[in-house]
Amino acid sequence: MSESQPIPKTDRYPMLFSPVRIDSLRLANRAAVSPMTRTSANPDGRPTDQMVEYYRRYARGGFGLVITEGTYTDTVHAQGYFRQPGIATDAQGAAWQPVVDAVHAAGAAIVVQLMHAGAQGQHEGTATVAPSAVRPYGKTNPIYHGDGKEYGVPEALTETGIVEAIDGFVAAAKRALQAGFDGVEIHGANGYLLDEFITDYYNRRDDEYGGDIGNRVRMVRRVIQSVRDAVGRDFTIGVRLSQTKINDTEHRWNGPEDAAVIFRAMAEAGASYIHVTGAGAVDPAFSDDGPSLVQLAAEHGGGIAVIANGRLYDASKAEAQFDTGGASLVAVARGALANADWPRRIAAGRAQNDFDPDLLQPLATLDNQADWEDGQASIFEPLHKSS
Repeated sequence: MSESQPIPKTDRYPMLFSPVRIDSLRLANRAAVSPMTRTSANPDGRPTDQMVEYYRRYARGGFGLVITEGTYTDTVHAQGYFRQPGIATDAQGAAWQPVVDAVHAAGAAIVVQLMHAGAQGQHEGTATVAPSAVRPYGKTNPIYHGDGKEYGVPEALTETGIVEAIDGFVAAAKRALQAGFDGVEIHGANGYLLDEFITDYYNRRDDEYGGDIGNRVRMVRRVIQSVRDAVGRDFTIGVRLSQTKINDTEHRWNGPEDAAVIFRAMAEAGASYIHVTGAGAVDPAFSDDGPSLVQLAAEHGGGIAVIANGRLYDASKAEAQFDTGGASLVAVARGALANADWPRRIAAGRAQNDFDPDLLQPLATLDNQADWEDGQASIFEPLHKSS
């Protein structure tokens, strides 16, 4: 029995609070927690009791689906940040079990986002790799324990290195299945490794992984195919995609034609859903009045589910994504940070806490969030600080 009562369907937001099915996964509603980097795991990458509490609150708050923060897939090159959680070892996989059990007990489903940082890794002691030896734009991010200096030049992956990276995703997905997760989300967005293969200026390869968009999307496609072969048809596999990077908000794909190739490849590889974020996700992607990426994913994604993410904490804007935007679900990020009970607030007509940038300063950690939450209005007890 779950700890929370389901949110009844309302006339005001009939789609948001209606059930949905993604392959074999049945969700009570269409509100999802977007993956957000929290860098609050143990130094060895195992989740903490504080993380159990953090993810459980979203389930208690009425979200039908919880997507974890990016979780690294191997111990050689994948880790991006200090105190980032991993699922690269059996010990890390087992340590996720309390998180999964807590979310399930509170009535929600949970998928783990599998991430390889690629060239944007800023974890001291982890050598970075990428499609090509191209230094990322910008500097490392202090809110994720970075030193604010330029990124290093990554090592270009060999064919053997590509196979090893894919194997890391597969092994991580198997551990997720064993830990009881309802699925995995392959992180192909925001300038991390898989997105670097898609991105023309990062990918200067002259083999089957470089060149035109059909080749540059091959790495993501093979990760999805390999994970699907390993976990079977009944395990949900999502993929998150974006045009922009954490260090490049201006980048765009080469028009709707490239978007169509990318989205078709995800569906053909065996993905259960496409999660679209960043610039153009819910607004016109390539022109002032053209389709959004969510609409293009719905059009070219072979009928698989589409999750829309991008300032959708306004419930009316979220509901519109179902009416005209082509979305199957909506994912909330900053709105969820400030309102762990966002769905219940919306359903009851209660005001939201405004997002405060101090939530992410000086570090985007759960301890910092616990400090912020002292005195904030919530139906839950404030998040406890780690001990």
